[in-house]
Amino acid sequence: MRTLTRQLPALTLAVALSAAAFTTVRAAEPQTDEQKALYALGVAMSQSISSFNLSDAELEFVKAGVADGAKGRPAKYNPEEYFPKLQEMLKTRQAAAGKAALDKAAAEKGAKRTASGLVITSIKEGTGPAPKASDTVKVHYTGTLPGGQVFDTSVGREPATFPLDGVIKCWTEGLQLMKVGGKSKLVCPSAIAYGEQGAAQGRIPPDATLIFEVELLGIEKPAAAPEPKAPEPKK
Repeated sequence: MRTLTRQLPALTLAVALSAAAFTTVRAAEPQTDEQKALYALGVAMSQSISSFNLSDAELEFVKAGVADGAKGRPAKYNPEEYFPKLQEMLKTRQAAAGKAALDKAAAEKGAKRTASGLVITSIKEGTGPAPKASDTVKVHYTGTLPGGQVFDTSVGREPATFPLDGVIKCWTEGLQLMKVGGKSKLVCPSAIAYGEQGAAQGRIPPDATLIFEVELLGIEKPAAAPEPKAPEPKK
């Protein structure tokens, strides 16, 4: 995955589009299909800056920059000079949000914090077997960032099936603590999730703590090995 430094030109465009759409329609509810489409574009593009956890006051500075750029007015500062600062801000805020999410989860009733930093809380206890790392499992899941943004979910589509030793360490560890039929919340520190590279085409930013609700539906049986054929008789 690209680092934030490489993403910043695209990030700048995304901010411009999202904030422009936001300021255009804020005064009134969108009425026409075109207005609703533009609003939808703004919501989609806003995901590019949601990881900054901007306050209302901070968002006003973003909107001011967008307005200058959209109207062709000279920028008050050279934006590229501040890309490293944006990178630093994102890293700092991601770390703070991640620590807060982990500490909050660890304080919940029934939560367990493992040596790796994973916090697991049972939502519904299962009654079936627990998987091993070498097993293939079937699950439904929803993944969110600490701010509540959903970055992926299997709900509404077919359950996900995968080898348990072929996913992030948080899942490999966490699902072995569950039983079939159970549902748990896994709060995954960045180090046992996607780390500095992020994932999901930018929907998971670098150094992000991730929150999953996972329902363990079953353990898939390995495909039966084909029976060996008897040797052909010699002619």
